[in-house]
Amino acid sequence: MGKAKTRQKPLPVKLFCGLIGSDASIEEAERFLVEEFGPVDCRSPLLPFAWTDYYGDEMGSDLKRRWIAFAELKERGYLARAKHAAVILEGALSAEGRRKVNIDPGYVDDAQVVLATAKNFSHRIYIGKGYYAEVTLIYARTGFKSLEWTYPDYKSEKGLEFFEEVRSAYHRQMRSPDAP
Repeated sequence: MGKAKTRQKPLPVKLFCGLIGSDASIEEAERFLVEEFGPVDCRSPLLPFAWTDYYGDEMGSDLKRRWIAFAELKERGYLARAKHAAVILEGALSAEGRRKVNIDPGYVDDAQVVLATAKNFSHRIYIGKGYYAEVTLIYARTGFKSLEWTYPDYKSEKGLEFFEEVRSAYHRQMRSPDAP
């Protein structure tokens, strides 16, 4: 048996949350998320969420989508904890047993957008606390590329613009003299 190679610590990542709900419920959730994860440094505009009616019965019509990314870089293993915090917040903001907002954390790094979920599937990896992760977008030379299972809003023009902005912010942070 040979000498064990020294493992390198993985680089940190930039945490984000995808939010779906009414204008007011998204704003309310964002205030709580800032308390949990720190200040926001990238924010998409409120966008119409017309990609699916999946949330309609629970949250009503005229839903909006917003993505926010947080200033503080996190360890990759933080994703399960972030998803758990999001699930608790969704419950706290619920009314009459129905969610008012859907919160999906993920992270961006140099090469990918990774999204956390509570639902297992063939392309998802277990990350702990009852949650899974999937690579949702990959970066290839000129920009992010979608995969077979990428949600339509994540591969939309506005989605890709947001994740490019977050990737650029991540690069600035990693080049900073204060980088981890």
